[in-house]
Amino acid sequence: MKIAILGATSQIAKDLILSFSVETDKRLHLFARRPDEVRLWLESVGLAGRYLVDDFSVFGSNTYDAVMNFVGVGNPAQAVAMGNTIFDVTLRFDELVLDYLQTHPNCRYLFLSSGAAYGSNFADPANQDTPARIDLNHLKPQDWYGVAKLHAECRHRAHPDLAIIDIRVFNYFSHTQDMSARFLMTDILRAIRDNTVLQTSSDFMVRDYLHPSDFYGLVTALLNAPADNAAVDCYSLAPIDKPTLLAAMQEKFGLRYEMSGAAASVNATGSKPHYYSLNKKATALGYHPTLTSLQGVLQEVKMCDILTPKHITNHTDDLNKAK
Repeated sequence: MKIAILGATSQIAKDLILSFSVETDKRLHLFARRPDEVRLWLESVGLAGRYLVDDFSVFGSNTYDAVMNFVGVGNPAQAVAMGNTIFDVTLRFDELVLDYLQTHPNCRYLFLSSGAAYGSNFADPANQDTPARIDLNHLKPQDWYGVAKLHAECRHRAHPDLAIIDIRVFNYFSHTQDMSARFLMTDILRAIRDNTVLQTSSDFMVRDYLHPSDFYGLVTALLNAPADNAAVDCYSLAPIDKPTLLAAMQEKFGLRYEMSGAAASVNATGSKPHYYSLNKKATALGYHPTLTSLQGVLQEVKMCDILTPKHITNHTDDLNKAK
């Protein structure tokens, strides 16, 4: 199978490329605005020369069995910095693929969407009946990322004859992530590394952290499933609430933290107390997650380069038994 990956500098795309590298029948063609950066990364992970790497100018001149679009932003600070230009970037590269599909209708298209497409109302987790809610008369900068994804999904549903799957990622954690990003998990890891006290909001929240291996399992299932035009929500075996996550990081890695009323992290897409989904549509397409959020997080934290052996001396439990 020949697969084009757009936005190959994306960290989640890089993790997927590493997962694909164990398969000899997957021929990847990697596209990025900075192709030299991709080549240097391939060399650093022992994959130099393994895959074709180009800028987007040659994308339309090749034939692929599937196209995956990862173009976008990777952390909240980037989303804030991009502002309303996220609309133009999302549209430009989505139309690039949609135009390609007009002449290659048998090609599958996997688009990296987001749970933010539902809007900012996550007082409860999403489910198969949850409508997207947008306060159209009072749009805020925090809405732009989710609206851009929603618009893309609407364009895709307008082409029911094409095999397009939107993959709504809610939360994802990998040891390869940019540790300077302003996510709760990266804030936690910097506090452990620097032996500082994490200052975090006392607001209760629940997150569902997808592990790279389960994302790979989801993508593989979607590539092997019958062609369809639909959207699927990402999910692990079980989500985790913030108090449980903080307590686990304290027990396993010595995290020190204080909870207060003021949030310390960047809030780029609105407050979401229950930002995860109960929509298990992907199960019918062959996806079966293998890790809970806590199991996946503990596995990846143990592999983080920013932590030294002293940070993981207490990490002696069998990770597969983590609850």
